[in-house]
Amino acid sequence: MKDKKEITILDFIKKSNECSSKEIYEGIKTTISYATVKRILTKLVSENLIVTLGKGKGTKYLISPAYELLLPIDIKKYFSKEVDERKIIKHFNFTIIKKTLKTTNVFTVQEINKLLSLQETYKQNISKLSKSEFNNELERLAIDLSWKSSQIEGNTYTLLETERLLKQKETASGKTKEEAIMLLNHKKAIDFIISQPNYLTPLTTSKIENIHSLLIKQLDIDKNIRKRRVGITGTNYRPLDNEFQIKEALSDLCNLVNKKKNVFEKALLSLVLISYIQPFSDGNKRTARIISNAILINNKYCPISYRTVDSVDYKKAMLLFYEQNNISIFKEIFINQFEFAVNTYF
Repeated sequence: MKDKKEITILDFIKKSNECSSKEIYEGIKTTISYATVKRILTKLVSENLIVTLGKGKGTKYLISPAYELLLPIDIKKYFSKEVDERKIIKHFNFTIIKKTLKTTNVFTVQEINKLLSLQETYKQNISKLSKSEFNNELERLAIDLSWKSSQIEGNTYTLLETERLLKQKETASGKTKEEAIMLLNHKKAIDFIISQPNYLTPLTTSKIENIHSLLIKQLDIDKNIRKRRVGITGTNYRPLDNEFQIKEALSDLCNLVNKKKNVFEKALLSLVLISYIQPFSDGNKRTARIISNAILINNKYCPISYRTVDSVDYKKAMLLFYEQNNISIFKEIFINQFEFAVNTYF
């Protein structure tokens, strides 16, 4: 969440449309000093919440087109309202991919610097490992990812039961056959992207479909782009229900990701937007997590297991994007889980 001073300044800019630093200082009518106002404005610009127009003394400040996308939100306060009480964007927003994300740097400079520093630690760590040691750590992460990704989708296998299944092909008592298949499919999909790291470069709709096919093999889930409407538990957001529009949205996603230069942005946007588009009848978030990790692996970045993320928190972050097109909480999860992966594996 932003502090009160930042919120006061943001609210004033929103009401004023465009204004100078002096107009903001005089207009907010608080005890904040002019120097503090200038410092906060610089910070808000760096966070892409506001943009500038003009130079020098003629500089004006405006709310950024990415304001709603990036503004930090109090997630507890947001979900204190029941599903029917929340004011949301009920339908798929094409402009979020076509315009907003096309011209927006999702991460701040400070966030990128943190991620790059962690990536440098990862590189230093793996440089000290033998090939077999590296492969053992990658296997450990793959097991954790298979478990957590499945758990987020309701799978009841524990981590130890998952390890036994994936290593020894021993199913857990009291669990369904489908749960075991889901986990085994996850591991096969991860093994595939490790063995063919450049498979998803460039990202295409057909390749997204192929990863989805690996994840749903032998499960009662339809292949290919869905042709019918789907609902999402816990929200009134309704994804696209037209096959041709779904394909258009996927094409826009691929173009966006392929043109982005920053690897972290590519990975995060794939993770969030595949889930947002919901191109398949089921298995969308699983597909998104594999593709996001494939992008990291292909660029020799540390993959992410999501092992310590709470399943409910993950779903809430995703619902927030569905309902408000706000990526702030999901971005936080991504950064925290990347840090966890670097510090835990390898």
